[in-house]
Amino acid sequence: MTIKEKGYAHWDGEFLDKKFPWWPITRYGIKLTFRKKFFKLVFPMSLLPAVVFLAGIYVSERLEDFKFMFRDSVPFLQIDPAYFKTYLAESFMIFIMLITVIFCGAGLISDDLKHNALQLYFSRPLKKRDYFLGKTAVIVFFLFILTLVPGLIFIIMKLIFSGSFKFFLSYPWLPLSVIAYSVLVTAFFSFYTLFISSLSKNRRYVAILIFGIYVSSDIFRAIFYENFHNHYFSLLSISSNIQQVGAAIFNQKTPHPIHWILSLLVLTAICVLAWFVLKKKVRGVEIVK
Repeated sequence: MTIKEKGYAHWDGEFLDKKFPWWPITRYGIKLTFRKKFFKLVFPMSLLPAVVFLAGIYVSERLEDFKFMFRDSVPFLQIDPAYFKTYLAESFMIFIMLITVIFCGAGLISDDLKHNALQLYFSRPLKKRDYFLGKTAVIVFFLFILTLVPGLIFIIMKLIFSGSFKFFLSYPWLPLSVIAYSVLVTAFFSFYTLFISSLSKNRRYVAILIFGIYVSSDIFRAIFYENFHNHYFSLLSISSNIQQVGAAIFNQKTPHPIHWILSLLVLTAICVLAWFVLKKKVRGVEIVK
């Protein structure tokens, strides 16, 4: 029997351009994060500060009902931009964000490098831009839950509890400050996390680096300031730089007597460096249509 061999036939079909080709990457990253055992415990606990601050807003509008708890004035229950800055831009909340990105972001790129998955990604009609958007959106999802969502809920609930728009009329720029700060800190941690995740194929090593670099920056700041007593050494600390910019966004006094623009430049420089490294580390064969 004669066997005929059919040669290669060119495919004449068309690629379907999806509106959000990065969404499957994001959806899988979020699902994978929630599967982690310790994350199921850590993430709900990270929302407890938001619940406490929301309760503070309620109590501030019902002080007469809580006289048995407060004998004197309660300045920490004065709801103003400083209240929002205390929740969003203090070192405790920034540390919670760090722990969150370790869980959700440490393996975003390192796992792909470990399993040589980049070629699989880019063997499909997926651009490098969509790959980065899909990975970044995972971090954005979790950090917005910690920053943007509670900040806007605080404003809405303050208006509801007070029964007037006096608070909004007093601080009409506050919603923009909440949005601006949330976008800034989320963008920084996204670049920071993806940058370190691209440096190793070992997820645990990446998690140690994310935590270690952050903590080391605080240690170096403390050591240099202790020896030289110069506030400019605060620029060495990631946490201090975020707090400086956060205080400026909420129109509050900065923690250190240096201009907040310098801190913004440091954070921007880290993001730019991260972007160049990511472009170099993440390579693949993109389909040419």
